[in-house]
Amino acid sequence: MGKLDGKVALITGAAGGIGRATSKLFIKEGAKGVVMGDIWDEMGEKTAIKLGPNAIYLHTDVSQESNIKAAIDLAVEKFGRLDVVFSNAGNPGPGGAIEDVPTDEFDKTVAIHLRAAFLCMKHSIPIMKKQGSGCFITTSSVAAFQHGMGTLPYSLSKAGIIQLTRIAAVELGIYGIRANAIAPGGIATGIFGQAFGISRNGAEKVAELMKGTLAEMQAIRRAGLPEDVANAALFLASDSSSFITGVTLKVDGGLLSGRIPQDPEESQERWLEMIQALDPEDQKIITERAQEGIKKIMEDLKYIKPEIREKIIKRMQRFAARRNET
Repeated sequence: MGKLDGKVALITGAAGGIGRATSKLFIKEGAKGVVMGDIWDEMGEKTAIKLGPNAIYLHTDVSQESNIKAAIDLAVEKFGRLDVVFSNAGNPGPGGAIEDVPTDEFDKTVAIHLRAAFLCMKHSIPIMKKQGSGCFITTSSVAAFQHGMGTLPYSLSKAGIIQLTRIAAVELGIYGIRANAIAPGGIATGIFGQAFGISRNGAEKVAELMKGTLAEMQAIRRAGLPEDVANAALFLASDSSSFITGVTLKVDGGLLSGRIPQDPEESQERWLEMIQALDPEDQKIITERAQEGIKKIMEDLKYIKPEIREKIIKRMQRFAARRNET
């Protein structure tokens, strides 16, 4: 007997990383149906076929309200109900300081994360009210709690998701509907590679290469895996958590309790090794993005106190020398 026997779920961002791992686990745990929404059609369709007739893939751009509603309608049409909505689709968002973030990219990131979570709730609530039950799970992030763990629009969106979860929990509890969030930490997924704009396959490769770096960041000395978050989602989706609502479950290996100090040179070494393991085109993209970042830093150095500026320049020179050696 599975933990999700008879339940129907919609999972966005289901073609890769956390969403793919969760789709597999939900099917394994007896879900009657799983609608997998994503824009990575090749992988989404391939995964759904492997998972069998209880899994259906649908191209779903969560920045488009019509796409979200279509995925919800498909779940009800094919399986007769909707018990779990896991709003998980995401992008890294544009990096840079506040004044450098393009407004249109800011809006796009908020739409993919916070606005999509709102729309998933908006269009699912009437269905769940009629059923007298339902469960919302939304992917937040450690970036919602601490600066330096995500881009500006990404971090703000993830913080907003936590408050949306609290509001939904209070508003919907009387109807038998629960709402919770998950805040992953250093999880080895393609989002790191996507931040540099490299190919989807290259991003998947970066996820594997990042495991060594992520393992050195937190109390539990291994990289977080998509399956770690999938297990948390399973708990929140199942009846085992029937008295839990309005919480944000941190799945971060202890990262928010305090980062493990790292040797800067060792970190640089791992970074260079990771880049060298990629395809030439992806190497070129990452190198160009890094150079753009360095150029911006150099331009802003003139506004920094001389003693601090000198330390930054020396550190950058050491990194450049090590890169040239390899």
